[in-house]
Amino acid sequence: MQPIDRIREDVRDFTPYAPGLSMEEIRERYGLSRIVKLASNENPLGASPLVKRVLGRKADQVFRYPRAGNPALTAALAAFHGVPQACVVAGNGSDEVIDLLVRLTCRPGRDNVVAFSPCFSIYVQQTRLCGVTLRQPALGPDFAFDLPALAGACDDDTALVFLTNPDNPSGHAVPAEAVVALARSLPPRALLVVDEAYVEFAEPAAEYSMLARFGECDNVVVLRTFSKLYGLAGLRLGFGVMPEWLADYMLRVRLPFSVNLMAEAAGLAALEDTAFVAASLETVHRGRELLAGKLAGLGCRVFPSQANFLMFTPPHPAAELFEALLRRGIIVRGLKSYGLPGLLRVSIGNDEENDLFVAAMKDICDHGF
Repeated sequence: MQPIDRIREDVRDFTPYAPGLSMEEIRERYGLSRIVKLASNENPLGASPLVKRVLGRKADQVFRYPRAGNPALTAALAAFHGVPQACVVAGNGSDEVIDLLVRLTCRPGRDNVVAFSPCFSIYVQQTRLCGVTLRQPALGPDFAFDLPALAGACDDDTALVFLTNPDNPSGHAVPAEAVVALARSLPPRALLVVDEAYVEFAEPAAEYSMLARFGECDNVVVLRTFSKLYGLAGLRLGFGVMPEWLADYMLRVRLPFSVNLMAEAAGLAALEDTAFVAASLETVHRGRELLAGKLAGLGCRVFPSQANFLMFTPPHPAAELFEALLRRGIIVRGLKSYGLPGLLRVSIGNDEENDLFVAAMKDICDHGF
């Protein structure tokens, strides 16, 4: 028997997620002394000072296992967001919660999942891995949500409907009122999974988030992450708020100790550091407005965004501009993997990073690649 014969035929053509060259690889390739990374929607201020202190104090406990189910963290999250603790499930990033939702609710070879095209790659990969059909209606003009098309793609065998709000890579968002209406229009068995990885950056966030309206619909799951606003991308921490019966089953099947001790401690500290959160939001809101104006002034078409990034159509071929920025030490995100080869996405950085990006863009537009 050949080794490949031990792998399911339907997953043999899977390719791993390709995050692009690392900062170290780019530094070495182009002989650069400084790299500005504006590609992954990370927190422009780094990590909270309180989080750093807590992690330092917690370091001598890393030989211990965390408590199963992370009750301290879920209690803090429940209190912070005003939802029942029994409805909160923490995960190794929100990716783990997505994976478990697909595994728990979808019957292989029978059920389907619905999401817009393009969408988060994890929705695509995990449904394929679980042998579940993914139906993908197209977004509307200018990447707006065609919510009737999303509901229309569902049938009695639809297990999950994913909606990323604000969306990635466009930054488009709809108010929670529209999401509630969508939830109420779905077939009885379907669960609406609202991925709110970027919702804290919306203005005003309360108008867009479903957490304030949790309980109005019994078929809604809300996902959140600590990777963006809270600056904990490297620790992999996320959570879902969902009906209590579903949370119970999630905790039954979740791998033991998937949220590690340091991630839990960091999450608890991050919730307390309200000054850092406020500074992060102010930096993103100010930077988003500034970059949108500067990019438009350079001849780019900038799409409105409620997230911590901007998607834009550049005045030069996107692939060439991407490489030209790399040679100047600026990393942005090319969108070929989303089926959008003519567009780029830039994360909002701190003031200095934003200025360096704008200067590099202006240099390219004025003097060429």
